[in-house]
Amino acid sequence: MLDGRDIGTVICPDAAVKLYVVASDEVRAARRAAELGADPAEMLAQLRERDLRDSQRAAAPLRPAEDAVVLDTSALSIQDAVARAVAEVLRVRGG
Repeated sequence: MLDGRDIGTVICPDAAVKLYVVASDEVRAARRAAELGADPAEMLAQLRERDLRDSQRAAAPLRPAEDAVVLDTSALSIQDAVARAVAEVLRVRGG
């Protein structure tokens, strides 16, 4: 398993299973702030700036691969997100 902003579109475009993991900006900022012991409002501003920059770049813009399954983790625990990811892999792989 690989994780990154351009894994499904650039690094492994032929992968059998592609998950595009998202969460609301506010949830992402709160998670990052908790991880770093930082201000959530500052984290929110930084991630929005990064997302805007990354989505507008010429090379490998931030976007899901056309055949990616979007997994919104906004309301999921880590365990629930992993369970859904595993379930999707098993569904696609026929297991």
